[in-house]
Amino acid sequence: MIHSLRHGACLLIFILITSCQGKKTPLQTTNNRNAGPMVVDGFLVTPQNMSDKLEVPGSLLPAEETQIRTEVSGRVVRLNIQEGTTVRQGELLVKLFDQDLQATLKKLQVQLEIANKNEERLRELLSINGISQQDYDLSKLNVENLNADIESTRIAISKTEIRAPYQGKVGLRNVSLGSYLSPSDIVTTIRQVDQLKLEFSIPEKYAKEVKAGSKVVFRVDGGSRDHTASVIATESGVDQTTRTLRIRALVTALHPELVPGVFAKVQLQLGSSANALMIPSQAVLPQIRNKQVILFRKDSANFTIVQTGIRDSVYVQILSGIKPGDTVVTTGLMAIRPNAKIKIGSLSRYQSK
Repeated sequence: MIHSLRHGACLLIFILITSCQGKKTPLQTTNNRNAGPMVVDGFLVTPQNMSDKLEVPGSLLPAEETQIRTEVSGRVVRLNIQEGTTVRQGELLVKLFDQDLQATLKKLQVQLEIANKNEERLRELLSINGISQQDYDLSKLNVENLNADIESTRIAISKTEIRAPYQGKVGLRNVSLGSYLSPSDIVTTIRQVDQLKLEFSIPEKYAKEVKAGSKVVFRVDGGSRDHTASVIATESGVDQTTRTLRIRALVTALHPELVPGVFAKVQLQLGSSANALMIPSQAVLPQIRNKQVILFRKDSANFTIVQTGIRDSVYVQILSGIKPGDTVVTTGLMAIRPNAKIKIGSLSRYQSK
């Protein structure tokens, strides 16, 4: 009996000791939490030489492009369109049926010939007072009316002929010989491809930087080399929907890979700065009304409002809020609170690409 009591007491003491060793006192827990400042990575701000470059999408356009249509309805009696060939200005492309107009023209020409002879006889009679001035004036008016009718008929005949408005390359035709055309039908498209235009848009904040005569560099999608163009005009105002300014430039030299309608990447050189302050993009904390960065000041985190400028895939320019020599925190941003104690573990600098 006494032996059993001793054995139970020893077991109880062992359990109590084990339980006490497994628990941490509040003081121990607090000491672990305040073991030391949070270790983060930093970035040393230094002035850099930076070129303000902008890359925007664009499209190549022919110098001129026209959809060829007919002014009047009619049947095609002659078709002179060789797809993909170059035609001269004024060259006949399509001829519509005009025999009825030709017959009307011949009839009017005969009437004019008779009216001219009648006007000559009446003029001779008027010279000897054989007729009144009114009779002669009526004959002269008849001649003028016939001349006007003839001119109107010739204009109607000319509308049955579709001619090239300028020298250019003809695209695919959409009509065949014998087709009936109406003004809504597109016969083909002609493009002036000996000169090309480059069209693109830039954000409104750069609108004042691009003027007529400015040089731009571009590369077409799938192209192997850079090409240049000279700005010839800008839109008169910024588009209120996209907040961009449309610009048109003239390509200075042709190349086989420059085809109207292809996509182009346009690079603009908008100036340079010798004292640009660049920091990693991930160091900027976007807020509802502003942007902030965390600066390492002595041994604490200091939240500072900044204004950003241009950015690339890695860095962003800071226009205000920091100065050369500052250390910007780049890691642990979500866990840091204002004035929290921090320690810089690794310090990096700007590296040009």
